[in-house]
Amino acid sequence: MFSGAQISLYPMSDDFADVILSAIGALEPYRPHFRIETDDISTLIVGPPEQLFPAMRDLFLAAARSGKHCVLSATVSRGCPGEPDDPICTPLTGSRNNLPLADRIEEARARVAGTDGTGQAVAAQFSLYPLGAGHHMDEIYGCIEFLKTSGVFDRSKNFCTKLRGDAGPVFATLAEAFLRFGAPEGHVALDLTVSANSPTAA
Repeated sequence: MFSGAQISLYPMSDDFADVILSAIGALEPYRPHFRIETDDISTLIVGPPEQLFPAMRDLFLAAARSGKHCVLSATVSRGCPGEPDDPICTPLTGSRNNLPLADRIEEARARVAGTDGTGQAVAAQFSLYPLGAGHHMDEIYGCIEFLKTSGVFDRSKNFCTKLRGDAGPVFATLAEAFLRFGAPEGHVALDLTVSANSPTAA
């Protein structure tokens, strides 16, 4: 399986380059488990699926703690049939997304409930795409059921779901949505935008 994310960071400040370059340093602890490539548009991280969202959280927190309005945009994918299998993407823990849907919802809730806060408020909106054959709408509705009881659900919007709360539980919720819903060996993609310190939060 192949799993990774293309991430772009947008600090709304004159010193945006310094904020971005400093924030990228937050990925250093993940280098033993990731392939990381940065260019003038985005940073690619390829590695174990359960480490993708902690890495994105730490990157975003490093930028948001500047106090500047920051936005992170990411496309996250696992199991893409167009990408070769890569040993670096081997899960660090056993996958549990082959359990019945109700059990996965309960486990996702429990995992988010046990997540520590970071002290940084964020808002996020995302869309989950379980691709390929199968009952993808059952997976989407199961994910929505989980989201509504996650503690960070804000509201449903056209084409996406909005979350709001501390960055710790928000990124944990995003990770659970990505890891637990969709076919275990199928292709799952997630489109994500996260914002912090917005002057017009609503």
